[in-house]
Amino acid sequence: MAVWTAALGLPSDLKSSLSQHQVSLFVSRRRPRKSHPAFPVARLFGPAIFEASKLEVVYLGVDEEKHPSKHPRTYTLTHSDITSKLNLTISQTVNDSQLQGWYNRLQRDEVVAEWKKVKGQMSLHVHCHISGGHFLLDLCANLRHFIFCKELPVVLEAFVHGDDILFNNYPELQEALVWVYFHSHKPEFNTVECWGPLNNAAAEPYTAAVAGGGGGFVAQPDVYQAEPSGPEKPCIGNCSCCFPSRRLIPWSHNLTPDYTSAYSSSLN
Repeated sequence: MAVWTAALGLPSDLKSSLSQHQVSLFVSRRRPRKSHPAFPVARLFGPAIFEASKLEVVYLGVDEEKHPSKHPRTYTLTHSDITSKLNLTISQTVNDSQLQGWYNRLQRDEVVAEWKKVKGQMSLHVHCHISGGHFLLDLCANLRHFIFCKELPVVLEAFVHGDDILFNNYPELQEALVWVYFHSHKPEFNTVECWGPLNNAAAEPYTAAVAGGGGGFVAQPDVYQAEPSGPEKPCIGNCSCCFPSRRLIPWSHNLTPDYTSAYSSSLN
């Protein structure tokens, strides 16, 4: 997501605004559409637009047509700042091989997601790594949080477009709630947010106001209220209303300072 280059060109007043932005552990809000300009700095202020021609999709061990309420299904999405290509793997578990290499370990700009059925309701759970693991991520935590929020509607649109056979066969999945997990060693960014139904979350933008040199977040007028307890908890023990029985993405939300090294190494 071009975090390092973008950080060099970020206005100081916007940095200040971002650093003052605090979010509660469980919040709900709506987001904006985006684009991929030539320069990383421009992406901070311009819209982010999904370009289907830049999406490459690979299926690994999953049937394109099987419903995720009975068959495990995850998404692993990475982005190349050099080619501007989005690489999406659809598989039963996170595609660890896609996250290897020094570039991916440095940038940590992957987005992974899994489908869950809890108490009979389908939902998509999306995970983003904000900070923790090495000091460069920690220095840019607030900027990374801003960029992830800004780009996530494009990510969700990539999921829908890349897995189009599934959504064509089961259009009701477009109404599934999207839960976004931001993982960070900083409490203000280590949050869980409800972005509403998938079809809305993939289409609505997250806006930063930079008029007159000032920065800030523009709230959307109609927001979804998340339950205080966060996502619905699955049943304890065996049942037919929850699937899968275990987490397909073993990312912990307990990113205390002592835990971050173990957390980072588990994904390397």
